[in-house]
Amino acid sequence: MNNLKGKVAVVTGGSGGIGSAVVKKLVENGASVLFTYFHGEDRAHTLMADLNNCPQVKAISADISCLSDIKNIFEFADHEFGGVDILVNNAAQISVNMIEDITEANYNEVMDINVKGSLFCIQQAVKCLRDNGRIINISSINTVLPEAGAALYSASKAALEQFSCIASKEVGSRGITVNCISPGPVNTDLLVKHNPQEVLEQIAEMTPLGRVGEPEDIADIVAFLASSDARWVTGQNIRASGGLI
Repeated sequence: MNNLKGKVAVVTGGSGGIGSAVVKKLVENGASVLFTYFHGEDRAHTLMADLNNCPQVKAISADISCLSDIKNIFEFADHEFGGVDILVNNAAQISVNMIEDITEANYNEVMDINVKGSLFCIQQAVKCLRDNGRIINISSINTVLPEAGAALYSASKAALEQFSCIASKEVGSRGITVNCISPGPVNTDLLVKHNPQEVLEQIAEMTPLGRVGEPEDIADIVAFLASSDARWVTGQNIRASGGLI
């Protein structure tokens, strides 16, 4: 499949989990991809090796809470690939804290990445994307299925969903679509780290499909939204939870 041939994508937080699956899928579908990493240099090198270090893929270290880094991401993509057509806003920070225990440092850590960083990535994409481009934001099912300890994360992703809806109205005249994907539990290192095995089994049993998601399940939806097949889909939030909600 090469329905993204000639397109250039920027994927934030692309070195592991859902991000790396998205990078692989977009490359498989013909896109050139620049992905960012922050603390995942080893995983970034592993991903590049998995893709045979092909010139179609580049990696850049970036802190998306820093506006100059965000600008540099898009300038680098333009320099390497001659423009940008797709942004996948995937980088995120998780902090599990009961509300009574949240500190200012906890708040800043999550909001600087998930809200500030994501907003200014969208802003830079609006400035840089070619007409008929795509902005795809990765939210979370936690915005409609909240749980104790997830106040900061859920609130930050709810903000991202509003950014998506509003941005879709602001850039539609250029043929740019803006959509969200809200994954349910996905089999990543992060999910395993924060949940014991018995909880993962309980989550799987709660879904009609009887399993947790895989990163590739989300990557396939990203690839659809990035393609011309999704040209009439904008301002939407696709809840990819295996029927959990």
